[in-house]
Amino acid sequence: MLDDLFRRALERHPDATALTDPPNRESFTDGAPRRLTWAEADRAITAIAARLTGLGLPADAIVALQLPNTVESVIALLGVLRAGMIAAPLPLLWRQAEATEALGRIGARAILTCRRVGPIDHGDIAMHVAAETFSVRFVCAFGDGALDGVVALDDVFEAAPGAMPAPARVGDPAAHVAIVTFDVLADGIVPVARNHDELIAGGVAVALEGRVGRDTTILGALTTSSFAGLATTIVPWLMSGGTLTLHQPFDPSVLAAQCADGGMIAVLPGPLAARLAEAGLIGGVRSVIAIWRAPERLVGAEPWTGPGGLIDVLPFGEIGLVAARRDAGGKPSAIALGPITAPRGKAGAPVILDIARSAAGTLALAGTMVPRRPFPPGAERSDHPHLKAGADGFVDTGYACRLDLAGLINIDAPPPGTVTVGGYRFVLKELQDYLAHIAEGSTVAALPDAIAGQRLAGVAADREAIRATLAALGANPLVVAAFRERRGDRASAA
Repeated sequence: MLDDLFRRALERHPDATALTDPPNRESFTDGAPRRLTWAEADRAITAIAARLTGLGLPADAIVALQLPNTVESVIALLGVLRAGMIAAPLPLLWRQAEATEALGRIGARAILTCRRVGPIDHGDIAMHVAAETFSVRFVCAFGDGALDGVVALDDVFEAAPGAMPAPARVGDPAAHVAIVTFDVLADGIVPVARNHDELIAGGVAVALEGRVGRDTTILGALTTSSFAGLATTIVPWLMSGGTLTLHQPFDPSVLAAQCADGGMIAVLPGPLAARLAEAGLIGGVRSVIAIWRAPERLVGAEPWTGPGGLIDVLPFGEIGLVAARRDAGGKPSAIALGPITAPRGKAGAPVILDIARSAAGTLALAGTMVPRRPFPPGAERSDHPHLKAGADGFVDTGYACRLDLAGLINIDAPPPGTVTVGGYRFVLKELQDYLAHIAEGSTVAALPDAIAGQRLAGVAADREAIRATLAALGANPLVVAAFRERRGDRASAA
């Protein structure tokens, strides 16, 4: 279990540094940057677990988390797990509409957030989501300024040492659901639940390929609201027992200062890694773990000439991921059909992932890291979108792929009907129908983008009015930004 990995590192060196905040924390959220030892982190984790239990939440209650990339995001996640509950991290840019739909689907009982991320009051958002979601009974928050009805959490960092008994479990505790993340397919939001074994399997694949050794410092520049974020950051850190240094995406000067210490492994967006290296911003890192949210973009990647080695991580939505170290020439490694072992390519090693091509020409995954059961239980009998696994255990990712003459896989396109903007995925037709309902003649299109994979571009008679309407309705800021005035709009209008 993840908590067992934490306790193992705690016992080994309680006074070593475990977690550090972004140094520019005060520019985007409340509070001065924190720096916690393993012992200090343990006390805060136990305090959060005790607080949640004290609210009367039972084992396996689902607690939603929406936090920036700060120490609190890690402490809260591990506190939920220590209490024997299920963590459901929400993407940071989700607002009322997406969060309400997702949490209503899984029956979340509480929301844990913070008061401010940039200019946005996330405490207020959480209160609105709770008001619209029947199952949510509690809102808890870090940050300045108390809201009526919100449980304040900042005092957990001042908690005295204490113990939290392990929750009683039937069967193997590691086989119980630990975390729910959210995929978006053509038919809508799909909750994807993983147990501890499946989470650790994903982290093992990344840690072995990235050669994450004991007491490694990991710089995490991606939020941990997805399987990819958890498998590349949280799990390798716990396995290593080193230091996790967090970076709130994205400030180049702050990143350069954090990387100046040297010797760390940096987890970065894949399309940005080479540009950051060319700009001299990550010269001190030992190696880079590059996350390609749009896996089809990897084929056009430039050879790696930056510091140390580079490990490409290809997440296929929330289903699974492939981690592969670049070859000696800095070019991406080819992906073949069949099993992937841990360590990769070692005969007799455990199979951690199996790759196949479906009859429809799409990539399908099976193996230890791939979840196979719909969530919540019984979802397969409802009309809601849910995870679907074949009788052979393979789950279709929806990514179109083809085989070259050598039998290697080429990823051609993302799941049909969806748009991927950085770490966020949208259903294009759903967006278009929604916009047409708000303002006649309004629509949105997806355009290619070198960094984000794709970007949204909106068309409306009155951009300012539709932006205000979308924001008031709790739309994702990326959708709102699709209608911002762009350079040349006024000139063309004139």
